[in-house]
Amino acid sequence: MSIVQRGAEAGFEELVDVRDRLVAGSAEDIIKWVFDTYGDKVAIASSFGAEDVVLIDIAAKVAPGFRVFTLDTGRLPRTTYELMDEIREKYGIRLEVCFPDTEKTRNMAEQYGFNLFRKGIELRRLCCTVRKVQPLKNKLKTLDAWVCGLRRDQSGTRAQVVKTEIDQSNGGIIKVNPLADWSESDVWDYIRKHEVPYNKLHDENYPSIGCEPCTRSVQPGEDIRGGRWWWESPESKECGLHSGN
Repeated sequence: MSIVQRGAEAGFEELVDVRDRLVAGSAEDIIKWVFDTYGDKVAIASSFGAEDVVLIDIAAKVAPGFRVFTLDTGRLPRTTYELMDEIREKYGIRLEVCFPDTEKTRNMAEQYGFNLFRKGIELRRLCCTVRKVQPLKNKLKTLDAWVCGLRRDQSGTRAQVVKTEIDQSNGGIIKVNPLADWSESDVWDYIRKHEVPYNKLHDENYPSIGCEPCTRSVQPGEDIRGGRWWWESPESKECGLHSGN
């Protein structure tokens, strides 16, 4: 069965029902539903931010055998790699690591330089496409659903995030955002209560963590994603992974 057929079959009718039942439901309910429904054809997409480690901890409680994949751009902070190992060992899971295409990455660096993302928004988006978006799309072709840590109050570009949706930009598969209505304090209350490992850069005022050269700490009063591509205007601060958000 193709991804599009799967999305159409389970999505358009069952997803409407799930929205009705779980629009005010818990993250636990949504995560349990999606893994019960799609089994080994659904995975959590994790960049190991605060929201992502919460999703993993919840899945460990309600969805035995859950899958997690991550995009290794080759330019992540040291603390992110350390957290990957800590999470893998704590939960006894195998992390499915997606890497960018070697030839495309080499050609990009040779043509535009290693720090092309500082030369304009189009080149920054090219870097994100090669290192993140294309590997993600390749991975999603093997899945029927994916789980993300998007929240509505992360930024203006994510204000319309819903808990369950048909991801038309990725072949009509199911996309769920169990933490869509969580606040930042909800996330950190959960982390502290359940002693979930997290990226130590969060303790240095890094609320949102991406590639090392594209992430800095935020200043008082800044948006929580203010440290991502800080040289760009706020409305452009998405890498393309969530084109609808």
